[in-house]
Amino acid sequence: MEPFPDQFMEFHPIHGTNVQLDPLSTQATRVESFANGVCFSKHPLKPGEIFLVEIEDKELGWCGHLRIGLTAKDPMSLEVVPEYSIPELTDQGDSWVFAITRNHNKIVEEVEEGEGEQDPAGGHRLGQGEEENEGDTNNKPKTFFTDSHLYIENVRIPRDKLVGRSRPGRYSHILDDLYKTNALPPTARRSRIGVLYVSKGPHLADMHIVINGEDMGPSARGIPTTEPIYAVVDVFAATKCVRIVQVEYGFSSLQTLCRKTIQKHIVHRMAIDWLALPEALKHYCKYE
Repeated sequence: MEPFPDQFMEFHPIHGTNVQLDPLSTQATRVESFANGVCFSKHPLKPGEIFLVEIEDKELGWCGHLRIGLTAKDPMSLEVVPEYSIPELTDQGDSWVFAITRNHNKIVEEVEEGEGEQDPAGGHRLGQGEEENEGDTNNKPKTFFTDSHLYIENVRIPRDKLVGRSRPGRYSHILDDLYKTNALPPTARRSRIGVLYVSKGPHLADMHIVINGEDMGPSARGIPTTEPIYAVVDVFAATKCVRIVQVEYGFSSLQTLCRKTIQKHIVHRMAIDWLALPEALKHYCKYE
């Protein structure tokens, strides 16, 4: 899929009663209780466009975590924003929302007996410890750690912003590697979780959830796309605050190119403190 013009992502002004947005509408905080934290994207998503958030803060004492998905309901049409995305919003229909858990977010499709491990497109589905067939003609990249982009069907997303990073500190070099390998719980602070839909024929699509740069597979199939599709983020229970991460699909900005060039020539982003660079640039390279 060809890159489309970058859209500045914001949260919709219509949201749960316990949600407080920052002045830029890019950060949502649940200010009390554990519910009424449902948020929506301000604008409908385009096919292949990811709505990506980072878990900024958590609150101990609650059971449950972030919930994320899609809805064909225009937030402006809601008389009342549901207290919960699951089941209140999903029970209204035309909404597909899933809870992010500490484990087991990867979707494993059941294969009927006699069908082997063939996917619907005729390709071999890995995941059971098999070695990949050297004769595979699939153009999808086969490495996870070194790819610059994540490929989902015909969608190509820059991986740079998809993976969470620790807060700068003494053990950042260790924690950053754990985010990159998706070894930390997906509900951990600084984890990045996104949702998008991929076209699958006329007026139909599959929903995919991405956690720290890894596609969890099609979470919902056959989603009708005749109506605009909005992202849903439920800042629920132990998840206290989330921040939207902007993704650049086309040519990277000069700021991003500078950051990538600097980071490529240092051992770890914390080593940037040793360089004779403006403080503003150091801060951007460490935190973004």
